[in-house]
Amino acid sequence: MPTISFDFRYIADRNEFYRQFAAKCQLGEEFGANLDALWDVLTGELALPLEIRLLHLHQHTHSAQFAAIIATLEEAVEELDGSLQLTLS
Repeated sequence: MPTISFDFRYIADRNEFYRQFAAKCQLGEEFGANLDALWDVLTGELALPLEIRLLHLHQHTHSAQFAAIIATLEEAVEELDGSLQLTLS
């Protein structure tokens, strides 16, 4: 299963997460960098199956700012019934 990893030691804020998400998923400039755009990509544009790994999130000084992104990722995991996996480490 292909894996995309995000290392939160190098992600300062939500904008940086979205920038890295767009780059790693090879999305164009039309990616909206918001929760709706994230949902659309997760549930309709990514080649599945796929694992998304979030590394060192628990060590981030301001990890709470990513709560809505994590919730969206978790909801997509449920929606896609196993085709998308999320690992937090």
